[in-house]
Amino acid sequence: MQHITATELAQWLADKSKETPLLLDVREPWEYETCHISGAQLMPMQTVPVRANELDPDAVIVCICHHGGRSMQVANFLERQGYSQVINLTGGVHAWAAQVDPAMPTY
Repeated sequence: MQHITATELAQWLADKSKETPLLLDVREPWEYETCHISGAQLMPMQTVPVRANELDPDAVIVCICHHGGRSMQVANFLERQGYSQVINLTGGVHAWAAQVDPAMPTY
């Protein structure tokens, strides 16, 4: 599995010459409603095993959670299912708020 920092992801998303990855937010709905990275798709962790078929196995997928632990578990799961371009956001939305978007609400 690959890892990406919040700053690296922000630079990637800002670079219009690069294809935008799928931002897969695996937190709970209340967490997503509190704060999320613009464009992120919500798929709570416990639903991933039954919903993984909704994801393109050839897409670049960046898994996101609060601090990076749940997203790492989901990224490992997706890799075991044959998804080859899975990246974990190190530090999760907490790192995003601290390093990229200080106006983002935190919890």
